[in-house]
Amino acid sequence: MADYAITVEDVKRAAATIQGQVLRTPLVPAPRLSQLTGATVCVKHENMQPTGSFKERGAVTKLESLTSEERRRGVIAMSAGNHAQAVAYHARRLGIPATIVMPESVPLVKAENTRAYGARVILHGETLYESADRARQIAAEEGLVFVHPYDDPSVMAGQGTVALEMLADAPDLDQIVVPIGGGGLISGIAVAAKALKPSIEIVGVEAALYPSFQNAIRGEDRPIGGATLAEGIAVKTVGQLPLPIVRDLVSDIVLVDEPVIERAVNAYATLQRTMAEGAGAAGLAAMLAEPKRFEGKRVGLVLCGGNIDARILASVMVRELERDDRIASFRITSNDRPGFLGRVASRLGSLGANILEVSHSRLFLDVPAKGVSIDITIETRDRKHTLEVFDALAADGLAPQRIDWRCLSETAY
Repeated sequence: MADYAITVEDVKRAAATIQGQVLRTPLVPAPRLSQLTGATVCVKHENMQPTGSFKERGAVTKLESLTSEERRRGVIAMSAGNHAQAVAYHARRLGIPATIVMPESVPLVKAENTRAYGARVILHGETLYESADRARQIAAEEGLVFVHPYDDPSVMAGQGTVALEMLADAPDLDQIVVPIGGGGLISGIAVAAKALKPSIEIVGVEAALYPSFQNAIRGEDRPIGGATLAEGIAVKTVGQLPLPIVRDLVSDIVLVDEPVIERAVNAYATLQRTMAEGAGAAGLAAMLAEPKRFEGKRVGLVLCGGNIDARILASVMVRELERDDRIASFRITSNDRPGFLGRVASRLGSLGANILEVSHSRLFLDVPAKGVSIDITIETRDRKHTLEVFDALAADGLAPQRIDWRCLSETAY
């Protein structure tokens, strides 16, 4: 194997270091995800770690490598959230002072959790790159040890322990699908997995808005930036130590768009009964986006994190119901007659639709002076049931107009 920043022996030493300090998470069969994707899927539940992500592995490996003098001075890290929480949690457990610099846009749950673990939290900049500059400045001013989230051999080796556990539990895996941010996780997994099973395929996944490794490896110049649900892998600059490993050992990199990331988050919640943040669900998103690539294979998904804001999760799940036409909105315009709204509601009840919201207005200028406009949102069993409801309303002469995220449709379809 080429001369990389880490070897499989480094990963094995990291496994010994973290034993008893980091949870050995289960690799769980996922029959409903298998049915959804056409592959035989099992999921490595790193969202079960105390801080909700795989980052604890690299954090503990790095912190345990410090000298007593370095421990006394303390550490500093920059992070969008999961690395921050992992460093803060284990630094407090090991008696090491910790400072974390996070982007100002970091999800509130991640910043508050990091503070709760006892770290000094500094919000600075809009991107991780700006946070990193500030972290290095503080490290120099205060003599702190910089704990990089991915461009560090100890961190990379710690993350690679995920692969040792996966192949110990399922040695027959054909592929391991790994979300890519800066590259620490996938580089550690690739080194370990390829050493133990050279035939295994390592497939990386990036958010389409942040194709950093795709650009670096393929010489492309895709634009980078934008609001993504997968903020944990929204990295503009690839790790220099992981880069040659990813270039040599990763079979392919799949780019996933925001709607399919949302779909994957929802699938984890509804089919696997587990929480996945956007970055954590990226591997499943790749399988949903390009099913032919994985069909018939034995696939290990790394659910690398579950730190998703409850409000965001609720929004994602409702949006998926709308995409599946299990929640639908429509407008009915008619003469304003006493009892009209009640008759519509009764008719919807007889059709088995559940009314979620009603807006009743006489003031729209496109409604006749003696008319009324009713906007109704309903919940149905599935798309077929929704179409049946619309057909029945149309047959009743109510002419429902479908309202969706694009516009008010001329018809219900």
